[in-house]
Amino acid sequence: MSQSQRVCGIHVIENLLQHKPQLVRSLWAARDRSDQRSEALHELARQAGIRVQPSQPAALTRLAATPMHQGWVADFVPDNLYNEQDLPELLQALQEPALLLMLDGVQDPHNLGACLRSAEAAGVQLVLLPRQRAAGLTAVARRAAAGAAELLPICEVVNLARAMRSCQQQHCWIIGTSDQASQDWYATTPQRRTLLVMGGEEKGLRQLTMKHCDELAGLPMYGRISSLNVSVATGICLFDLRARLATT
Repeated sequence: MSQSQRVCGIHVIENLLQHKPQLVRSLWAARDRSDQRSEALHELARQAGIRVQPSQPAALTRLAATPMHQGWVADFVPDNLYNEQDLPELLQALQEPALLLMLDGVQDPHNLGACLRSAEAAGVQLVLLPRQRAAGLTAVARRAAAGAAELLPICEVVNLARAMRSCQQQHCWIIGTSDQASQDWYATTPQRRTLLVMGGEEKGLRQLTMKHCDELAGLPMYGRISSLNVSVATGICLFDLRARLATT
């Protein structure tokens, strides 16, 4: 059984109460907050039979380990986290057209959360994250994801190259992004099962990761800025792939 995790923020807890209230084990709210959003969360908790524990802001800050809790903190047991051993079964269960996302070394938890938010909005069926040398699913990342981190199937893998080979064995076409690539992003050829691989903020994709891609491409820059934030680039690529997969 998964261990409970702590999250904070209105968006995150709203999504939990709307979509997975059965996972919530404890819920705390600011004693003096009575705005419309908080009232709506109280009502969702009431409907789900979850007791809200009134708390002072200082207590919430201690619980959340951050003052950026927006007056709401929860403990929940995630049901969407998997490891590398689960990957073959997850891949076999994909419904086509399937869009997947792998992040290679994203270090900033805010960027990780933003990537997950875009992934959920674009209908990604599976996200693969490295277990080491990257931002983890911390409370900061979960808050930045605005509820997406609790909804997306997320598989943490030890070896990205091995996970990519597993994806290819299950007929996934892998497209990586790199500013070293000679191919334009819009010349890529997504297939019925496409895995998008995005690199980290500073170094991009590692050489071994690039080696295992079926295609490498770069987003064209039309202005004077030479690159985009990884979360912005991820959103652009995912929604472009989603649109093109709809016609394959």
